[in-house]
Amino acid sequence: MPTRRVTIEGRTWQVYPSGYVTQYDADEFGLIFVHGVADQREVRLTRYSPTGARSREQSLAELTDADLQRLFAESQPSVTSPEAGYSS
Repeated sequence: MPTRRVTIEGRTWQVYPSGYVTQYDADEFGLIFVHGVADQREVRLTRYSPTGARSREQSLAELTDADLQRLFAESQPSVTSPEAGYSS
């Protein structure tokens, strides 16, 4: 699985494609941002529509650091996201 790193406000985040499939399978992808390890780990998730490649891995590779920072700003904590197992 491809991984990206991005530094946001002095913290380094690992970025992964989520693999979570929505009804918009090829038009909307999820990203997982992870900072820290074990009990100190913080996880955030977001979704985006790719403008180029239609594969999750290639699309992630095509995102710039500025794109990742913008998507991070739109992300939500993992406890509120279905990608991380949340259910109402």
